[in-house]
Amino acid sequence: MSRPPGHIVGALPLDTIIKECSNNKMNLDDPEKINPIFNKRRIEDRVIDELIGLSHGIVLDGVVNQKEVEGLQKWLVANKAFSDNPIINNLYSIINDILNDDYVDEEEAKELFATLAKFSGSDFELGETLKSSTLPLDDPAPSVIFENRTFCLTGTFAYGNRKECSNLVEERGGIIKKGVSGKLHFLVIGLYSTESWMHSSFGRKIEKALKYKSDGNDIKIISEDSLVNSL
Repeated sequence: MSRPPGHIVGALPLDTIIKECSNNKMNLDDPEKINPIFNKRRIEDRVIDELIGLSHGIVLDGVVNQKEVEGLQKWLVANKAFSDNPIINNLYSIINDILNDDYVDEEEAKELFATLAKFSGSDFELGETLKSSTLPLDDPAPSVIFENRTFCLTGTFAYGNRKECSNLVEERGGIIKKGVSGKLHFLVIGLYSTESWMHSSFGRKIEKALKYKSDGNDIKIISEDSLVNSL
């Protein structure tokens, strides 16, 4: 195969280039069309690297404060157009929800801290999805019934932000709860997570659900995938 001068092969792995060209129905020997796509990929990589650095700086002192959340929101507004990464888009939505009332409460700060810590942690690759074997999910996954059932959502979701996912449940007759109790029917864990869930803020909800289950309460612990597949 002949390759014209300036061809981008070598800038990225060849299998990645071929896949992108196939997805966009482009000829591999047409750099005028495919170079912009891969230039965008490189920009996205830089944006993601910068977000990881910002997240690391924010969580260094162990807390997230109002000024940091507002500053991160400004950065996301300035950079959101450069990336289609679902984590960045979800983080943008999460922070907008948090600042909807112009105040970051304690629970919101803790959950955002856990999310940012995952971005910047050495054991987490941006976009890594949870491994079901590392979480105490019900196995086999139970059938999800929405009508008049209570749901608590925890963790970071790939489908959409927490509010969007809650709306999907409520539209189907489900009832959203902020916390875990013995009367809860389903605890839903977001797709993006780490293996060290016990050390995260959402890990406390999982531990509480497990305690209620051990006491005989019929709480189902399911993944985001199980929820979405039941829609």
